[in-house]
Amino acid sequence: MPSFSGKYYYTIDPKGRIIVPAPFREIILSNYSTKLYVTTAAFDKCLYIYPVEEWSKHIEKIRTKPKSDEAIRYYLKRVVASAVETEMDKQGRILIPASLRQDLALNADIVLAGQIDKIELWDRSEWDGSFNPEKVDRKDFEARLAAYDI
Repeated sequence: MPSFSGKYYYTIDPKGRIIVPAPFREIILSNYSTKLYVTTAAFDKCLYIYPVEEWSKHIEKIRTKPKSDEAIRYYLKRVVASAVETEMDKQGRILIPASLRQDLALNADIVLAGQIDKIELWDRSEWDGSFNPEKVDRKDFEARLAAYDI
């Protein structure tokens, strides 16, 4: 199955809508319904956008986990509770709910980044400040990725 990859720089319009990049739109229209879920990330200061089919798979995994686990309870409160269903319109736009825009203090300039089964939506300044290759322990990361055969 095709996967989301690449990063795109866009803006949020005054009504809170974003344009889904054409490559992402093609994947959605060819492989999924136009219903999407937008939710906060568990730890990063970004939003996740899942096709409803991928979101359903994700939720099924969570259903099997013990609700007594503090990490699961955190995840349910942070990610699942903030999830909102939306639909891509004929112009390829989706509405990002005001509550989620406020939670992340999103400005107009955003980055949409493909992450295989979902799309991440970042405020541009947050994205630019989060990925400094000089702050990465290269040898450690190389070894850990090699352990995954990547």
